[in-house]
Amino acid sequence: MKDSLVRRVIYLFLDGVGIGRDDAAVNPLAASAYPTLARVLGDAAALTRPVRHSGPLAEMVPTDAQLGVPGRPQSATGQAAILTGINAPARLREHYGPRPDDRVRAVIDEGNLFVRLREQGFSTYFCNAYPDGYFAAVKRGKRLLSAVPYAATQAGQRLAGPAELYAEHALAADFTNRGWRDQLGYQDAPIFAPDAAGRHLWQLAQAHAFTFFEHWQTDLFGHRRDLTGAVANFQVFDQFLGGLLAVADLDKTLIIVGSDHGNVEDCSHGKHTENPALTLVLGESRREIAPQIHTLTDFAPVIQAYLAAS
Repeated sequence: MKDSLVRRVIYLFLDGVGIGRDDAAVNPLAASAYPTLARVLGDAAALTRPVRHSGPLAEMVPTDAQLGVPGRPQSATGQAAILTGINAPARLREHYGPRPDDRVRAVIDEGNLFVRLREQGFSTYFCNAYPDGYFAAVKRGKRLLSAVPYAATQAGQRLAGPAELYAEHALAADFTNRGWRDQLGYQDAPIFAPDAAGRHLWQLAQAHAFTFFEHWQTDLFGHRRDLTGAVANFQVFDQFLGGLLAVADLDKTLIIVGSDHGNVEDCSHGKHTENPALTLVLGESRREIAPQIHTLTDFAPVIQAYLAAS
């Protein structure tokens, strides 16, 4: 791997977050509850307008998740498009998910960011930890890897488990690890305050040119039509992002907050939406990078080009 890092990319993936209407009765992003997002955008209402917005510290980019294919976008094909730059829905002639089938895995196998960047000499890290039950279910054939962990394993990464979480070398998908204690029975799991978790992610990213963190609960709150839970969850993310930004070297770092499709921005029906996916671009070259992003297929080439210019 390259001896020194001139640039790095941190991709914060929030499953199922689109840009919906400015209606706090259905859209958690319409709540006035997110000081970090308000600060970086300079206008919190930008999160509810499907137009590009340039703020003091972030660019907001409505991102086409439809990709020319009718119907509600789905996770497997959407995430495959993000990871590869290939229009997976068009290839399959449908939106498909939640987890990849053989067709979607074939798209990811053509070359995903983890593989391509490693081939170019860059260190990559998918920093999510999974509990023992997850690995047991995969081994029994009861669970398929979703697109992101599948892509990481194709690059040779062994997925992080409890040992890495306890050693603070990985994070749980809920940002703070609290779910491992409260829901999974890992009573000694280290717990982070949300802002401290963001600062910890920065430490995890130090050794890598490309770090990917996946948060899937946003999609779950949308499916459950749980507006109150979604607002509370975004508040945790807001603090997490604030902690990351407090310590990140933004002169040498590109931070992307992205999603694969809409859902939680409309808690009135519990289904995916056809809204643009939410993208935020922060850090170095954000004003040059943001105009290059139009659809889910643009992330992979943009990230590769940014790091190749190191």
